Amino acid sequence: MHLALIDASLGTPHAQRNFEREVDASLTVYDVNEGQMPPPIGATEPIQTDDGPLQSFDGVIISGSQSSVYDDHRPWIQELARWVEGAIADGLPILGVCWGHQLLAQILGGTVRGGSYELGYVQVHQEEEDPIWQGLPDPFTVFATHSDHVVELPSDARLLASNETGVQALRYKQVYTVQFHPEYDLKTAKAMIRSKDLSADSIQQALDTCTDATVEAAQPTRRIFDNFLDHVSATAAEAPSSALNA
Repeated sequence: MHLALIDASLGTPHAQRNFEREVDASLTVYDVNEGQMPPPIGATEPIQTDDGPLQSFDGVIISGSQSSVYDDHRPWIQELARWVEGAIADGLPILGVCWGHQLLAQILGGTVRGGSYELGYVQVHQEEEDPIWQGLPDPFTVFATHSDHVVELPSDARLLASNETGVQALRYKQVYTVQFHPEYDLKTAKAMIRSKDLSADSIQQALDTCTDATVEAAQPTRRIFDNFLDHVSATAAEAPSSALNA
């Protein structure tokens, strides 16, 4: 199985390192803020990867970012959005994480706005049963780091998870999104907390959530990646041979 990893982070090494560790599939990474866009959907030329040429990707993961999906001064966001629109229309399975969650929600007709920070290990409640939650307890513990929020769901999307800050996961057809970070390890969590331009008290409150107990409690969220890969396999099995990136 071979996926495109859309790395929307702005110059940090965490996204690629964490996803490559947690996702049990081959990944071709596109550093989109540096202008590395995946090939056009439906292109006839093979996609060049480290594993050799491919006719199409099996699925896509879109990472977090320090930018906002509504930033008009970052042209790569608009370019990526157009590519993602084509991938959705083509039936490609997609998993959006944090910023990727917000980008997909916005593309699908939802609303994203800035608000207060959710930072540290928090609890999330499942709103609907779905295969993406296979092996996860309810509620479950996650690491969150964001101040933008999906404040209005796309009209045809299903709310899969939430907490007191709002939407934490949604599904639209073959597309899944999560606001939190299943891929983070403790090193990344602490680094991201300390990078925020917040008061010393806010930083310390977030660091105080990084206990052995919460880190252990968050381990089951890594199952989301295995569950997404199962979804990718099932989508490929159900689709006509010409459906994905034909």
